[in-house]
Amino acid sequence: MFAWIGKDEKRRQLQMCESVLEGLKLVYKNKVLPLEKHYQFQDFHSPPLDDTDFDAKPMILLVGQYSTGKTTFIRYILEKDFPGIRIGPEPTTDSFVVVMHGDRDGIIPGNALVVDPKKPFRPLSKYGNTFLNRFQCSNVDSNVLKGITIVDTPGILSGEKQRVDRGYDFHAVLEWFAERVDRIILLFDAHKLDISDEFRCFLERLRGQHDKIRIVLNKADMIDHQQLMRVYGALMWSLGKILNTPEVERVYVGSFWNQPLRYDINRTEDTENMVSVRKMIMTILMSIPFVRHKEYFGY
Repeated sequence: MFAWIGKDEKRRQLQMCESVLEGLKLVYKNKVLPLEKHYQFQDFHSPPLDDTDFDAKPMILLVGQYSTGKTTFIRYILEKDFPGIRIGPEPTTDSFVVVMHGDRDGIIPGNALVVDPKKPFRPLSKYGNTFLNRFQCSNVDSNVLKGITIVDTPGILSGEKQRVDRGYDFHAVLEWFAERVDRIILLFDAHKLDISDEFRCFLERLRGQHDKIRIVLNKADMIDHQQLMRVYGALMWSLGKILNTPEVERVYVGSFWNQPLRYDINRTEDTENMVSVRKMIMTILMSIPFVRHKEYFGY
């Protein structure tokens, strides 16, 4: 008889929320979470969300084969080194590195990271100690990281190396991050366009999340303009067989490091294919849902 009283109370609670994000938390706890518990959603998909999942900054996941410039790409964006950085022609990054903002530069090991209630990485503890030894957080005092978090991943192996057991379910960890990040940047080297079986397996698991993917052809200034067009076409052909999308994927082309460009034609700022990485990152941020954008940038 007086059921409308309860509805008015819930409406009043939503109206008291100062932001849409707080309203989403309230709706999730009151409506969605009871359904997840009733149907034991955590047993076959993912554990329940908590406040850290809602409050976390937008995350960008960098994925690519080894020595495609993922770590250098991060250094280019930050304009500085971050703790634990290792760059080289061989597979140097053997860990998942979460680059976050912090007042002091430092490294947090994976075992401490997954028990921190203020960070959204607690579900990763299920992948075992071998993975946690290959997982860390690098805190950097950078203005760029006040709005985003960047996840650097181990280089995806090719040839005989991809048959080596990493000691944990590498593809499952990548898929966990892919489901939760806001953007996935796939980096390719202009000199190594072969897509290994391990990389192909990961790309096939991304079906249904193509709206998150941005493709970057890195180290493009190491070849001349004519060769670049051939490499660009070969990359589009290779990706077309895997992604199976009716539209042609846009590829951002550039050399994202702190060295000057070698060819004059690539120094022209308005060249169609040479897209500024700063503009690309702003495009990524602007395409993240409006609530998060307003939360971090204030407009």
